[in-house]
Amino acid sequence: MFAHQGLKTEMVADRLRRWIADSGQPVGARLPTEAELATRHGVGINTVRRAVGLLVAEGVVVRRQGSGTYVASVPTGSRRTVGVVVPSTSYYYPKVIEGIERALTAARTGVMLASSENRPDLERTQIRRMLGSGVEGLILVPNLHVADDPQAHVDALRRLPVPYVLVERRPPRPDPDDPVSFVTTHHLGGVHTAIRHLVSLGHTRVGLLGRIRTGNSAVVTEGFDRAAAALGAVAVPEARVLHEEWTPAQIDAYAATCRAAGVTAVFCHGDRDAAALLAAARRIGLRVPSELSLVAYDDDVAELVDPPLTAVAPPRAELGALAADLLLRLVDDPTTPAHRIELQPRLTVRGSCTPPRVRRPSARARA
Repeated sequence: MFAHQGLKTEMVADRLRRWIADSGQPVGARLPTEAELATRHGVGINTVRRAVGLLVAEGVVVRRQGSGTYVASVPTGSRRTVGVVVPSTSYYYPKVIEGIERALTAARTGVMLASSENRPDLERTQIRRMLGSGVEGLILVPNLHVADDPQAHVDALRRLPVPYVLVERRPPRPDPDDPVSFVTTHHLGGVHTAIRHLVSLGHTRVGLLGRIRTGNSAVVTEGFDRAAAALGAVAVPEARVLHEEWTPAQIDAYAATCRAAGVTAVFCHGDRDAAALLAAARRIGLRVPSELSLVAYDDDVAELVDPPLTAVAPPRAELGALAADLLLRLVDDPTTPAHRIELQPRLTVRGSCTPPRVRRPSARARA
Protein backbone atom coordinates (compact mmCIF):
# COMPACT_ATOMS: atom_id res chain seq x y z
CA MET A 1 0.00 0.00 0.00
CA PHE A 2 2.74 2.45 0.94
CA ALA A 3 5.79 1.01 -0.78
CA HIS A 4 7.02 3.02 -3.70
CA GLN A 5 10.50 2.49 -5.07
CA GLY A 6 10.60 5.94 -6.63
CA LEU A 7 10.03 7.54 -3.22
CA LYS A 8 12.91 5.57 -1.74
CA THR A 9 15.16 6.70 -4.58
CA GLU A 10 14.21 10.36 -4.03
CA MET A 11 14.73 9.98 -0.29
CA VAL A 12 18.26 8.64 -0.69
CA ALA A 13 19.07 11.24 -3.34
CA ASP A 14 18.00 14.05 -1.03
CA ARG A 15 20.03 12.62 1.83
CA LEU A 16 23.08 12.56 -0.42
CA ARG A 17 22.48 16.16 -1.54
CA ARG A 18 22.22 17.27 2.07
CA TRP A 19 25.28 15.29 3.14
CA ILE A 20 27.36 16.86 0.40
CA ALA A 21 26.16 20.36 1.33
CA ASP A 22 26.14 20.08 5.13
CA SER A 23 29.39 18.18 5.60
CA GLY A 24 31.37 20.62 3.45
CA GLN A 25 32.38 18.11 0.78
CA PRO A 26 34.55 19.96 -1.75
CA VAL A 27 34.27 19.60 -5.50
CA GLY A 28 36.32 16.57 -6.43
CA ALA A 29 35.66 14.68 -3.19
CA ARG A 30 35.01 10.98 -3.69
CA LEU A 31 31.69 9.53 -2.47
CA PRO A 32 31.57 6.25 -0.53
CA THR A 33 30.97 3.19 -2.69
CA GLU A 34 27.42 2.26 -3.64
CA ALA A 35 27.63 -0.77 -1.33
CA GLU A 36 28.68 1.46 1.57
CA LEU A 37 25.86 3.91 0.84
CA ALA A 38 23.33 1.07 0.66
CA THR A 39 24.37 -0.12 4.12
CA ARG A 40 24.39 3.40 5.55
CA HIS A 41 20.89 4.22 4.32
CA GLY A 42 19.34 0.81 4.83
CA VAL A 43 18.30 0.32 1.19
CA GLY A 44 19.24 -1.93 -1.68
CA ILE A 45 22.18 -1.19 -3.93
CA ASN A 46 19.88 -0.66 -6.92
CA THR A 47 18.08 2.11 -5.03
CA VAL A 48 21.43 3.78 -4.33
CA ARG A 49 22.42 3.40 -7.98
CA ARG A 50 19.23 5.14 -9.12
CA ALA A 51 19.66 7.90 -6.50
CA VAL A 52 23.21 8.58 -7.62
CA GLY A 53 21.93 8.62 -11.19
CA LEU A 54 19.57 11.47 -10.26
CA LEU A 55 22.49 13.45 -8.85
CA VAL A 56 24.51 12.74 -12.00
CA ALA A 57 21.64 14.11 -14.11
CA GLU A 58 21.56 17.23 -11.91
CA GLY A 59 25.30 17.76 -12.24
CA VAL A 60 25.88 17.33 -8.51
CA VAL A 61 28.15 14.29 -8.94
CA VAL A 62 30.01 12.63 -11.78
CA ARG A 63 30.85 8.97 -12.29
CA ARG A 64 34.36 8.07 -13.42
CA GLN A 65 34.65 4.62 -14.93
CA GLY A 66 36.75 2.33 -12.77
CA SER A 67 37.42 5.06 -10.23
CA GLY A 68 34.22 6.00 -8.40
CA THR A 69 31.75 8.84 -8.00
CA TYR A 70 32.91 12.38 -7.27
CA VAL A 71 31.35 15.68 -6.22
CA ALA A 72 30.92 17.95 -9.26
CA SER A 73 29.02 20.82 -7.58
CA VAL A 74 27.70 21.58 -4.11
CA PRO A 75 23.87 21.77 -3.92
CA THR A 76 22.30 24.68 -2.03
CA GLY A 77 18.92 25.32 -0.50
CA SER A 78 18.25 21.69 0.41
CA ARG A 79 15.92 21.34 3.42
CA ARG A 80 14.47 18.11 4.65
CA THR A 81 10.83 17.80 5.63
CA VAL A 82 8.94 15.33 7.81
CA GLY A 83 5.22 14.66 7.99
CA VAL A 84 3.01 14.66 11.09
CA VAL A 85 -0.44 13.06 11.16
CA VAL A 86 -2.56 13.46 14.32
CA PRO A 87 -6.22 12.62 15.03
CA SER A 88 -7.06 16.24 15.86
CA THR A 89 -5.36 19.62 15.82
CA SER A 90 -7.83 21.21 18.23
CA TYR A 91 -7.88 18.95 21.32
CA TYR A 92 -5.09 17.21 23.23
CA TYR A 93 -2.57 17.37 20.37
CA PRO A 94 -1.75 21.11 20.02
CA LYS A 95 0.91 20.80 22.74
CA VAL A 96 2.30 17.65 21.10
CA ILE A 97 2.53 19.54 17.81
CA GLU A 98 4.20 22.44 19.58
CA GLY A 99 6.92 20.13 20.90
CA ILE A 100 7.42 18.55 17.48
CA GLU A 101 7.72 21.90 15.73
CA ARG A 102 10.15 23.24 18.33
CA ALA A 103 12.49 20.28 17.90
CA LEU A 104 12.27 20.29 14.10
CA THR A 105 12.86 24.04 13.87
CA ALA A 106 15.99 23.66 15.98
CA ALA A 107 17.14 20.99 13.52
CA ARG A 108 16.33 23.19 10.50
CA THR A 109 13.74 20.70 9.34
CA GLY A 110 10.38 21.52 7.81
CA VAL A 111 7.09 19.92 8.83
CA MET A 112 3.91 18.97 6.98
CA LEU A 113 0.96 18.71 9.39
CA ALA A 114 -2.37 17.00 8.79
CA SER A 115 -5.34 15.72 10.81
CA SER A 116 -6.89 12.30 10.24
CA GLU A 117 -10.07 13.34 12.10
CA ASN A 118 -10.07 9.94 13.85
CA ARG A 119 -10.67 8.19 10.50
CA PRO A 120 -8.33 5.38 9.39
CA ASP A 121 -9.18 5.98 5.73
CA LEU A 122 -8.26 9.66 5.94
CA GLU A 123 -5.12 8.72 7.88
CA ARG A 124 -3.98 6.57 4.93
CA THR A 125 -4.83 9.34 2.48
CA GLN A 126 -2.81 11.90 4.43
CA ILE A 127 0.18 9.56 4.62
CA ARG A 128 0.09 8.93 0.87
CA ARG A 129 -0.13 12.67 0.22
CA MET A 130 2.90 13.34 2.40
CA LEU A 131 4.93 10.57 0.81
CA GLY A 132 4.08 12.01 -2.59
CA SER A 133 5.42 15.38 -1.39
CA GLY A 134 8.76 13.80 -0.53
CA VAL A 135 8.80 13.76 3.26
CA GLU A 136 11.77 11.88 4.70
CA GLY A 137 10.04 10.57 7.80
CA LEU A 138 6.70 10.48 9.58
CA ILE A 139 5.44 11.11 13.11
CA LEU A 140 2.12 9.30 13.43
CA VAL A 141 -0.75 8.96 15.89
CA PRO A 142 -2.60 6.07 14.20
CA ASN A 143 -6.31 5.57 14.85
CA LEU A 144 -5.98 2.23 16.60
CA HIS A 145 -9.02 2.85 18.80
CA VAL A 146 -11.37 2.69 15.80
CA ALA A 147 -9.45 0.21 13.64
CA ASP A 148 -11.03 -3.21 13.00
CA ASP A 149 -7.70 -4.89 13.79
CA PRO A 150 -5.36 -2.49 15.63
CA GLN A 151 -2.30 -4.73 15.40
CA ALA A 152 -2.78 -5.24 11.67
CA HIS A 153 -3.09 -1.47 11.34
CA VAL A 154 0.30 -1.01 13.02
CA ASP A 155 1.87 -3.86 11.05
CA ALA A 156 0.80 -2.26 7.76
CA LEU A 157 2.92 0.78 8.60
CA ARG A 158 6.06 -1.35 8.23
CA ARG A 159 5.62 -1.06 4.46
CA LEU A 160 6.27 2.67 4.63
CA PRO A 161 9.31 3.66 2.54
CA VAL A 162 10.50 6.17 5.17
CA PRO A 163 11.26 5.94 8.91
CA TYR A 164 8.38 6.64 11.30
CA VAL A 165 7.72 7.07 15.01
CA LEU A 166 4.41 6.59 16.82
CA VAL A 167 3.23 9.08 19.44
CA GLU A 168 0.76 8.16 22.21
CA ARG A 169 0.24 4.79 20.54
CA ARG A 170 2.01 1.46 20.78
CA PRO A 171 1.48 -1.92 19.09
CA PRO A 172 -1.31 -3.64 21.06
CA ARG A 173 -0.11 -7.22 20.47
CA PRO A 174 3.53 -6.90 19.40
CA ASP A 175 5.93 -9.73 18.73
CA PRO A 176 8.95 -9.66 21.04
CA ASP A 177 11.09 -8.36 18.18
CA ASP A 178 8.58 -5.77 16.96
CA PRO A 179 10.64 -3.00 15.25
CA VAL A 180 8.22 -0.10 15.84
CA SER A 181 9.55 2.94 17.73
CA PHE A 182 7.13 4.90 19.90
CA VAL A 183 6.99 7.67 22.48
CA THR A 184 4.00 7.53 24.80
CA THR A 185 2.63 8.63 28.16
CA HIS A 186 2.66 6.13 31.02
CA HIS A 187 -1.08 6.53 31.51
CA LEU A 188 -1.30 3.74 34.08
CA GLY A 189 1.18 5.64 36.23
CA GLY A 190 -0.66 8.92 35.82
CA VAL A 191 -3.99 7.47 36.93
CA HIS A 192 -2.31 5.67 39.84
CA THR A 193 -0.84 8.99 41.03
CA ALA A 194 -4.30 10.58 40.96
CA ILE A 195 -5.97 7.80 42.95
CA ARG A 196 -3.08 7.74 45.42
CA HIS A 197 -3.65 11.45 46.01
CA LEU A 198 -7.36 10.89 46.71
CA VAL A 199 -6.65 7.98 49.06
CA SER A 200 -4.03 10.05 50.90
CA LEU A 201 -6.75 12.62 51.62
CA GLY A 202 -8.96 9.90 53.11
CA HIS A 203 -11.27 9.06 50.21
CA THR A 204 -12.34 5.42 50.17
CA ARG A 205 -15.43 5.45 47.93
CA VAL A 206 -14.44 6.65 44.47
CA GLY A 207 -16.09 6.83 41.08
CA LEU A 208 -14.96 6.94 37.47
CA LEU A 209 -16.60 9.21 34.93
CA GLY A 210 -14.93 7.64 31.90
CA ARG A 211 -14.87 7.37 28.15
CA ILE A 212 -14.85 4.64 25.52
CA ARG A 213 -13.46 4.60 22.00
CA THR A 214 -10.87 7.32 22.47
CA GLY A 215 -7.20 6.82 21.90
CA ASN A 216 -6.35 6.39 25.59
CA SER A 217 -9.71 5.48 27.17
CA ALA A 218 -9.00 1.75 27.57
CA VAL A 219 -5.68 2.22 29.36
CA VAL A 220 -7.05 5.03 31.57
CA THR A 221 -9.97 2.84 32.64
CA GLU A 222 -7.59 -0.04 33.31
CA GLY A 223 -5.43 2.31 35.34
CA PHE A 224 -8.40 3.35 37.50
CA ASP A 225 -9.41 -0.25 38.23
CA ARG A 226 -5.86 -1.32 39.04
CA ALA A 227 -5.09 1.71 41.20
CA ALA A 228 -8.31 1.44 43.23
CA ALA A 229 -7.63 -2.22 43.92
CA ALA A 230 -3.96 -1.69 44.77
CA LEU A 231 -4.54 1.33 47.03
CA GLY A 232 -7.53 -0.03 48.93
CA ALA A 233 -10.21 2.28 47.56
CA VAL A 234 -13.72 1.03 46.77
CA ALA A 235 -14.52 1.62 43.11
CA VAL A 236 -18.27 2.01 43.60
CA PRO A 237 -19.81 -0.06 40.76
CA GLU A 238 -22.78 2.22 40.02
CA ALA A 239 -20.40 5.21 39.85
CA ARG A 240 -18.01 3.55 37.42
CA VAL A 241 -19.68 4.69 34.20
CA LEU A 242 -18.28 4.94 30.66
CA HIS A 243 -19.79 6.68 27.63
CA GLU A 244 -18.48 7.55 24.19
CA GLU A 245 -19.94 11.02 24.65
CA TRP A 246 -21.46 12.35 27.89
CA THR A 247 -24.72 14.27 27.50
CA PRO A 248 -25.84 16.89 30.04
CA ALA A 249 -28.63 14.56 31.17
CA GLN A 250 -26.15 11.73 31.76
CA ILE A 251 -23.86 14.05 33.75
CA ASP A 252 -26.81 15.14 35.91
CA ALA A 253 -27.80 11.52 36.53
CA TYR A 254 -24.22 10.63 37.41
CA ALA A 255 -23.99 13.42 39.99
CA ALA A 256 -27.20 12.14 41.62
CA THR A 257 -25.74 8.62 41.66
CA CYS A 258 -22.62 9.84 43.43
CA ARG A 259 -24.71 11.53 46.11
CA ALA A 260 -26.95 8.49 46.59
CA ALA A 261 -24.04 6.02 46.71
CA GLY A 262 -21.88 7.98 49.13
CA VAL A 263 -19.12 8.57 46.58
CA THR A 264 -16.76 11.25 47.91
CA ALA A 265 -14.34 11.57 44.97
CA VAL A 266 -14.52 11.07 41.20
CA PHE A 267 -11.77 10.60 38.67
CA CYS A 268 -12.88 12.12 35.34
CA HIS A 269 -11.34 11.22 32.00
CA GLY A 270 -11.36 14.68 30.51
CA ASP A 271 -11.35 18.25 31.82
CA ARG A 272 -14.58 19.24 30.09
CA ASP A 273 -16.53 16.32 31.56
CA ALA A 274 -15.07 17.12 34.99
CA ALA A 275 -16.19 20.75 34.66
CA ALA A 276 -19.67 19.60 33.62
CA LEU A 277 -19.86 17.27 36.63
CA LEU A 278 -18.83 20.09 38.94
CA ALA A 279 -21.72 22.22 37.64
CA ALA A 280 -24.16 19.30 37.89
CA ALA A 281 -23.11 18.59 41.49
CA ARG A 282 -23.76 22.18 42.43
CA ARG A 283 -27.22 22.06 40.89
CA ILE A 284 -28.24 19.27 43.27
CA GLY A 285 -26.61 20.86 46.30
CA LEU A 286 -23.47 18.68 46.33
CA ARG A 287 -20.57 20.94 47.19
CA VAL A 288 -17.18 20.64 45.48
CA PRO A 289 -14.74 19.90 47.00
CA SER A 290 -16.06 19.51 50.54
CA GLU A 291 -18.65 16.86 49.61
CA LEU A 292 -17.27 15.68 46.27
CA SER A 293 -13.63 15.91 45.23
CA LEU A 294 -12.73 15.82 41.54
CA VAL A 295 -9.57 14.93 39.64
CA ALA A 296 -9.41 15.38 35.87
CA TYR A 297 -7.21 13.73 33.29
CA ASP A 298 -5.59 15.75 30.44
CA ASP A 299 -5.22 19.21 32.10
CA ASP A 300 -6.24 21.21 29.03
CA VAL A 301 -8.65 23.66 30.68
CA ALA A 302 -8.67 22.35 34.26
CA GLU A 303 -7.14 25.49 35.76
CA LEU A 304 -9.86 27.70 34.21
CA VAL A 305 -12.69 26.10 36.25
CA ASP A 306 -13.89 27.50 39.59
CA PRO A 307 -12.53 25.96 41.70
CA PRO A 308 -9.55 25.02 39.53
CA LEU A 309 -9.42 21.27 39.01
CA THR A 310 -6.68 19.03 40.31
CA ALA A 311 -5.51 17.29 37.14
CA VAL A 312 -3.10 14.78 35.64
CA ALA A 313 -1.13 16.31 32.79
CA PRO A 314 0.47 14.04 30.17
CA PRO A 315 3.81 15.62 29.16
CA ARG A 316 2.63 16.33 25.62
CA ALA A 317 5.21 18.90 24.52
CA GLU A 318 7.99 16.62 25.73
CA LEU A 319 6.41 13.68 23.88
CA GLY A 320 6.41 15.67 20.64
CA ALA A 321 9.99 16.87 21.03
CA LEU A 322 11.31 13.40 21.84
CA ALA A 323 9.43 11.87 18.91
CA ALA A 324 10.89 14.46 16.54
CA ASP A 325 14.43 13.95 17.85
CA LEU A 326 14.08 10.18 17.54
CA LEU A 327 12.70 10.41 14.01
CA LEU A 328 15.61 12.59 12.88
CA ARG A 329 18.02 10.00 14.28
CA LEU A 330 16.25 7.29 12.30
CA VAL A 331 16.33 9.43 9.15
CA ASP A 332 20.05 10.07 9.52
CA ASP A 333 20.86 6.51 10.51
CA PRO A 334 18.31 3.81 9.62
CA THR A 335 20.32 1.29 11.67
CA THR A 336 19.34 3.12 14.89
CA PRO A 337 17.69 0.49 17.14
CA ALA A 338 13.98 0.75 17.90
CA HIS A 339 13.15 2.95 20.89
CA ARG A 340 10.20 2.46 23.25
CA ILE A 341 9.94 5.58 25.38
CA GLU A 342 7.38 6.08 28.14
CA LEU A 343 7.02 9.35 30.07
CA GLN A 344 5.38 9.74 33.46
CA PRO A 345 2.54 12.31 33.69
CA ARG A 346 2.45 15.03 36.34
CA LEU A 347 -0.28 15.64 38.93
CA THR A 348 -1.06 19.31 39.55
CA VAL A 349 -2.93 19.79 42.82
CA ARG A 350 -5.47 22.61 42.74
CA GLY A 351 -8.67 23.47 44.59
CA SER A 352 -11.02 20.61 43.67
CA CYS A 353 -9.84 18.09 46.28
CA THR A 354 -10.06 18.09 50.06
CA PRO A 355 -10.41 15.39 52.72
CA PRO A 356 -13.95 14.02 52.61
CA ARG A 357 -16.74 15.21 54.83
CA VAL A 358 -18.42 12.04 56.04
CA ARG A 359 -21.51 11.28 53.97
CA ARG A 360 -23.38 8.05 54.30
CA PRO A 361 -24.91 6.40 51.24
CA SER A 362 -28.69 6.59 51.04
CA ALA A 363 -30.83 3.67 52.18
CA ARG A 364 -31.47 2.79 48.54
CA ALA A 365 -27.71 2.64 47.78
CA ARG A 366 -27.02 0.50 50.88
CA ALA A 367 -29.72 -1.91 49.80
